[in-house]
Amino acid sequence: MTGLVTFGVLAVLVIVFAGLSLRIIEPYEKGLVERLGRYVRTLDSGLNIIVPFIETVQKVDMRERVIDVPPQEVITKDNVVVTVDAVVYFEVTDPVRVVYQVANFMMAAIKLAQTSLRNVIGDMELDETLTSRERINAQLRDILDDATDKWGVRVTRVEIQKIDPPRDITDAMSQQMKAERTKRAAILEAEGVRQSQILRAEGEKQAAILEAEGRAEAIRRVADAERYQRLTVAQGEAEAITTVFAAIHQGKPTSDLLAVRYLEALTKIADGKATKLFLPVEASGVLGALAGMAEAFRHQPTGEEEQAEDRRSPSNRDNKGLPQ
Repeated sequence: MTGLVTFGVLAVLVIVFAGLSLRIIEPYEKGLVERLGRYVRTLDSGLNIIVPFIETVQKVDMRERVIDVPPQEVITKDNVVVTVDAVVYFEVTDPVRVVYQVANFMMAAIKLAQTSLRNVIGDMELDETLTSRERINAQLRDILDDATDKWGVRVTRVEIQKIDPPRDITDAMSQQMKAERTKRAAILEAEGVRQSQILRAEGEKQAAILEAEGRAEAIRRVADAERYQRLTVAQGEAEAITTVFAAIHQGKPTSDLLAVRYLEALTKIADGKATKLFLPVEASGVLGALAGMAEAFRHQPTGEEEQAEDRRSPSNRDNKGLPQ
C-alpha cells in the first residue's frame, strides 16, 4: 500500500517537473532564458526544454507592431497652434536589447515620437506643414529609427494621421481657397471668352477670304468665257468677211450690180421707225451709177424702132447676121 502511494507521488512529481521543463515558442516569438536572474540563451520557435525552478523564459513578440501617438498641440514656425496625431510602425530586431536596454519600450517610443514631432513641425510654417506630410513622415522615421536602434528596434514608417489648425485659421483658409477658386474660374471664363472671340474672328476672316477668292474666281471665269465668246464670234465674222470678200472679187461685179445692191440695202435701212436717214459719203458715186443706168435704159431702142432702122439701113440688117 505504501509502495503504491510512493509511486503515485513520484508520478505526479515527474508530470509536474515535465510540465515546468517544456516551453513552446510560437513562430513569431523569441524566448529569453534567464538562470537565477542572468540571461543565458535565446530560444527559437518550437518545443524547448529548460531547468524548472532555476531557469525562466521571457517571450518577445517579433512581429511588426504599431504605436498610436496621442494627439498633441504643436506650435509652427509662424506661431500657429496645430493639433497633430501620428502613428509609428516598428519591429523588434534584437529581443535581448529590447528587453534589457529599455525598461518600457512602448512608453519610451511614444515620448520620443512626441518630442520629435514637435521639433519637426516647429521648423515649418503652417502652409508648408499642411502640404509636406511626406517630408514630415520621412524626417520622423529617420529620427526615431536612429534613436531606437540601440534598443534593438527598427522603425519601418511613420504616418501623420491629421493636422488640425484652429477654427479661425480654418475659416480664413476656406475663404482664401474660395477666393482663389473664384479667381481661377473668372480667369478661365475670360480666357474662354477671349479664345471664342479669336476663333470667331478667325472664322469670319477665313470666310471673307474664301468668299473674295470665290468672287475673284467667278469673275475670272466669266471674263474667260466672254473673251472666248468674243474671240469665237470675231473669228467667225472674220472668216465670213473673208469669204464674202473673196466671193465678190471672184464674181467681178459691175457698177450696175453694186448700185442695185446698194438700193436694196437702202430699202432695208429705210424700213424702220427712224425719222432721219443718214447716207454714207460714197452715196454720190452710187447715185451717179444709178443715173447712168437710167440713161442707158432710156436710150435702149424698141422693136418698132429697130425695124425702121433696118429698113433705112439694109447694110445693118446684113451685119446683124454676121458674127461679132
